[in-house]
Amino acid sequence: MKPYSILLKERIKPTKIVNIRGKIVEISDFFYKDESDLVLTIFWNSLYIAFFLLPLGINLPTPFFIAAIIFGGINIFKSPKNFVPSNKVLLLFPVYFLLIALSLIYTENISDGFKIFQRSLTLFLFPVIFLFVKEDASSVRKLFDFLLVGLIVSFFINFYFTIYDFTMVEKSDFVFNDWEEGVSSVIERISLGTQYIFETDFSKLVNPNYVSLYILLVLSFYLKKKLKSRIQLLVLTILFLYLFLMASPAAYLILFIMSLILVFNIKDRSQKYIVCMLLILGTVVFLKNPRIADFYASAEELENNSGIHRVTVEKSRLLTWNASIQLIKEAPIFGYGIGDANDVLIEKYKELDYFSNYQNKYNAHNQFLQTWLQTGIFGFGILISVFILLALRMKRSRNEFSVFLILFISLLFESMLVRFNGIVFFSIIVPLLLKKRSILSSRIIRNHPTTIDS
Repeated sequence: MKPYSILLKERIKPTKIVNIRGKIVEISDFFYKDESDLVLTIFWNSLYIAFFLLPLGINLPTPFFIAAIIFGGINIFKSPKNFVPSNKVLLLFPVYFLLIALSLIYTENISDGFKIFQRSLTLFLFPVIFLFVKEDASSVRKLFDFLLVGLIVSFFINFYFTIYDFTMVEKSDFVFNDWEEGVSSVIERISLGTQYIFETDFSKLVNPNYVSLYILLVLSFYLKKKLKSRIQLLVLTILFLYLFLMASPAAYLILFIMSLILVFNIKDRSQKYIVCMLLILGTVVFLKNPRIADFYASAEELENNSGIHRVTVEKSRLLTWNASIQLIKEAPIFGYGIGDANDVLIEKYKELDYFSNYQNKYNAHNQFLQTWLQTGIFGFGILISVFILLALRMKRSRNEFSVFLILFISLLFESMLVRFNGIVFFSIIVPLLLKKRSILSSRIIRNHPTTIDS
């Protein structure tokens, strides 16, 4: 007689679905399975769930990141200590974290400094964990699969919130002369809705700049392959629409560069001409976004030293960079410490009469400037070294280099290592990119010299 467990498996048929690549797969195939290593199984599956929840808010994925850290730590003590020499570049992250910790010595605002110190723990923990984790390309690619599903879910949640909020807005809040019934009413409602979307942040769950980064990385990961199903086309359409509605200037710049790289990668001349025309048309559409047009006007006002008290988000960022550079010149060696960096920046806004920035207490909105303010030239040097090494590792293909550009340009426009969303994402993705075998590769990644084709 067969054991009960075997009979149960025979009776219960696995649930199958169509994935985003158009293939029929079992739901269980989405998760990591290794019956011989329960610790790694829990580690990877915790990361998968955390990446799915990442675009849905910071509180939801936190318990799963903690679980991944715990089981990743357990794996350190049970793994053979065989390092690939080139993987030791991951130790730059613990060094960076050490500089953050040392800056607490000369910072006065210990309370705020300790909060950033706590959020930055993953910069130490995950890179060390990945020195001992044996991962294959298929397992790592699932991180992007789960992130993609989370992005699609977050798009529809944000869309629902936007429509719901719009129904609560009084028509008197908009400037229109008539409200007629029939076709004109429908057109007017669409116009009102469009105006409302562009006057508010489409992403209400997570900062739009972080969501834009997630989308761009997912796009770079999946656009290297040809579209083979309608599901893939639908998913890509949703992601492009999501990017358009969030109207992040940094995301638009990155997307344009990625598109150029894609065009140069096309060998057929006729196809290249068609894609170039689509790129030009797409660029015009994206640049017609009302919030991007505001960015141009803000840059011109800043150049003319006008309108400092009435600024847009984009213009405030330019003012922030100006104030940050002035502060760096005053303390270039050690900076001001992680607790005082934002405090001195806010005081600088007041001194320079940047009223909006002072009122909103903006950080540097540039991680390289933020790091220099926090830890001086030493922390800045470590962060730049990480990206120099990343550029050297990812110059092997245009697709990989586009991923480098996404991360680098994102840090130019946002202080990612201040909020937990950015810190934990950076501390997982960048170390995996820095390892001997890229996570974009189709080959199995190992922490020992032997590699096996997948």
